[in-house]
Amino acid sequence: MSDYDLHHHGDREVGEGLIDLAVNVRLPEPPEWLRRELAGALTELAAYPDPTAAVEALAARHRRSTAEVLVTAGAAEAFTLLATAFRDRDAVVVHPQFTEPEAALRAAGNQPRRVILEPDYALDPGLIPEDAELVFVGNPTNPTSVLNPASTLEALRKPGRIVVVDEAFLDAVPGEPESLAGKALSGVVVIRSLTKTWGIAGLRAGYLLAEAEIVRRLHAIQPPWSVSTLAARAVVACCRPAALDEADKIAVSAERDRERLVAGLRDLGLAVAGSPRAPFVLVKTPRGTREKLREAGYAVRRGDTFPGLTDQHVRIAVRDEATTTGFLRTLARVLGRSD
Repeated sequence: MSDYDLHHHGDREVGEGLIDLAVNVRLPEPPEWLRRELAGALTELAAYPDPTAAVEALAARHRRSTAEVLVTAGAAEAFTLLATAFRDRDAVVVHPQFTEPEAALRAAGNQPRRVILEPDYALDPGLIPEDAELVFVGNPTNPTSVLNPASTLEALRKPGRIVVVDEAFLDAVPGEPESLAGKALSGVVVIRSLTKTWGIAGLRAGYLLAEAEIVRRLHAIQPPWSVSTLAARAVVACCRPAALDEADKIAVSAERDRERLVAGLRDLGLAVAGSPRAPFVLVKTPRGTREKLREAGYAVRRGDTFPGLTDQHVRIAVRDEATTTGFLRTLARVLGRSD
């Protein structure tokens, strides 16, 4: 039994009448061109799903072979498949990070060890036990927003070990620096999601990249037709050059919005973790701040369900300038620091 609610996610913070700064989905709905694409696929729903085109599109996007690609029903399915396929491995989860990897391991009967990072939450490969056979780490990490160098992640590799890198938010960083997605490294699994950038959390579209042997093992236990026709169509559409260009523009815009948010938080005297690179920030606040913000109309993500964090930590999603300005004014009042 875990001592944290590993299944708690930002969507549980959202409520009627609240402005949502708890969920890390950048767009409130898919862009119009993607909605058209999905609508055009509705006539195909009588047939069973075929992810072949999606696999080919992802292989081309990341310059990998199709044998190194597995499309999944969101990143969460990828974690479940890995936890199930390698349930007998000595697993380590680096925290604070997205809690679903540990939840999936525990559900599969594994009792993973935790490596808890201290602020500023940068990864030190020397902290990983030498006998660890399955290591999970995020990059950029949710909820800390830390982006670790690719060289640091590659230093985790060793014979007999599988390193799983959650890159669900890397397409939200301009240029996707430090990504391992395009590197065919033995023993490395990269997990990606389309949810965050394109506003399709309800569609469950994700994928993983790994050496062919690992992909075959995971595909063998993947439920038949787990990736829907619409999800597969979304993958193809979001791999096109125009979509990749748009994603980078969204990332650049989010970076400006994040800098504005971070500056405002620091002006209020709050401690922002590390050097944030993702479209969210981790902040340490006085106890009760999250509840007071909720009363004032804003939902932020509680931090105490992440191993390594406390009830003083909150994760705040990056939003547009107007929303951020309103939030910072409200936060100043909540903290008693308004003019």
